[in-house]
Amino acid sequence: MTTIERVGARAYRVPTPQPEADGTLAWDATTIVVVHVEGGDVTGLGWTYADAACVPLVEGVLAGAVRGRPVLDVPACWAAMRHAIRNLGRPGLVSCAMSAVDIALWDAAARSLGLPVSRLLGRAHDEVAVYGSGGFTTLSDDELTAQLSHWAHEQRIPRVKIKIGESPDRDLARVGLARKVIGDDTALYVDANGAYPAGEAGRLLAPLRDAGVTWFEEPVSSDDLDGLARLRTAGGPDIAAGEYGYDLPYFARLLPVVDCLQVDVTRCGGFTEWRRATALAAAAGREVSAHCAPNLSAHAAVATQNFRHIEWFADHDRIERLFFDGCLDPAGGTVTPSMAAPGHGLTFRAGTAAEYAL
Repeated sequence: MTTIERVGARAYRVPTPQPEADGTLAWDATTIVVVHVEGGDVTGLGWTYADAACVPLVEGVLAGAVRGRPVLDVPACWAAMRHAIRNLGRPGLVSCAMSAVDIALWDAAARSLGLPVSRLLGRAHDEVAVYGSGGFTTLSDDELTAQLSHWAHEQRIPRVKIKIGESPDRDLARVGLARKVIGDDTALYVDANGAYPAGEAGRLLAPLRDAGVTWFEEPVSSDDLDGLARLRTAGGPDIAAGEYGYDLPYFARLLPVVDCLQVDVTRCGGFTEWRRATALAAAAGREVSAHCAPNLSAHAAVATQNFRHIEWFADHDRIERLFFDGCLDPAGGTVTPSMAAPGHGLTFRAGTAAEYAL
């Protein structure tokens, strides 16, 4: 039986086209940590969007936990990693590092069997919906117009999301501009990234409803469970949160206070923990939306019965198309992972990535 022989990682820093910001944070680059798992003639590929500090975690503690184990025993490898990081703490960078290794392990297992990851996970859908995501607060009106037009009219993606959270007046002006650009037939979502206190967020609900906004992501901090619960109303918009979930207890706490649970496969613990988190959501009668990392999320998405849509995030879409061959095309508003390509179907462009290496 093929066993895991080597686990390696490297971090890459990719500058943004221009400075970007949302309601609570500004950045000018994104770091991606790429992991390779090798066993016999099989190599699995995974990654996470996190700090370069994940690299020694992967190559030290996590590699030691999985080395020598059968490539096909991914859940056992995940349990070994969780045991090994007991004294390091699960949430945060440790979970991101675990996610990247777990994804690479599933990729290796699927490739060893000649199957797509989505088939190995157990496919529930032929295709899944996506929404265009970006709309940074640093964009000018002309830049926002161009981005929204690209998604809604050129790519024909019938769902788009913009960032808000600076001030109610500017937020509503940008929402009005977005609605004018995309028209009445495209769904409009907003994301405040936890910028508002509950009272102020509550006063935005009515004007957002009037603009046809149907998704209000992190109107308050995702740690403000009472605030999220107070903002859920029968008339909408749907309240969403969960992208900072690193373990099952977090998702269990959040489920009663959101309309749709967000899960990030590169943060939550990989495909292994994704399956458990989405089962929790199903038990609570909630749908799940995939946060970012779109080309990895697609495989988890089609294997999830209670799935809503993938966030096709501008930064990650740009990086993944730069670093990997085999990326999916969101044009038309849905994606379908290949049933012919083994693993997740993505190949790392080491030469292209080299100039961004840390």
